[in-house]
Amino acid sequence: MRCVIIDDEPLAVDLIKEFVSKVEALELVYTFNNAIDAIAIINQNPVDLIFLDIEMPHFSGIDFLNAIDKKPLVIFTTAYENYAVEGFNLGAVDYLVKPIPFNRFLKAVTRAHQLFSPVVTTPNPASLAAVETAHDFMFVRAEYENVKLNYCDILYIEGLKDYVKIYTTDNKYILTLISLIKLDAQLASKGFSRIHRSYIINIKHVTSIQKNKVIIAEKRIPISESYKSLFFEKIKL
Repeated sequence: MRCVIIDDEPLAVDLIKEFVSKVEALELVYTFNNAIDAIAIINQNPVDLIFLDIEMPHFSGIDFLNAIDKKPLVIFTTAYENYAVEGFNLGAVDYLVKPIPFNRFLKAVTRAHQLFSPVVTTPNPASLAAVETAHDFMFVRAEYENVKLNYCDILYIEGLKDYVKIYTTDNKYILTLISLIKLDAQLASKGFSRIHRSYIINIKHVTSIQKNKVIIAEKRIPISESYKSLFFEKIKL
């Protein structure tokens, strides 16, 4: 998607430029520090997506939207939460409040990409999902690269709506866009077990098991009743 950044704060522009550079689906074509300069360019050179600040001197982001002929997808970027309702009433894809974390930016871009390409019903597995390429490792998309993860280095996985956090033996985690359901199907035969609607664990790294929780690297992870019998059957307990 061809995208534009319009923001009167240079630091905000630099941050969004950095984020855009990490997403293969985005091509940055223009940046503007005021909305007035952007009007003629956008009218003559249509783009697919605009990262648009709302509160700017003399001419706001909302004024800008009302002034252009063809309205692309818009993600508002602002320091003020009070514009959220107005932003969504204008048909914005999303509304990001500064300071913007990358995972929140990525979620907004993913939503924009789905609207831009409605014929694509599932994410590209090479760019957005975890891809199994061998029996002992997989690749996951993290920010701007595909990261190789050995199964034996994964401690546990935590589900966060559309994303998951994969915790590893080096005391770090990787945030990636994939469903816990899909990972469960992929990892069930690799020594992993889902023990809660929000957690998949690597059985190899369990140090102790209590009535309703397991301990992995000093983290107490709950076992829900709906997954308990299957988990205990898997570990022969």
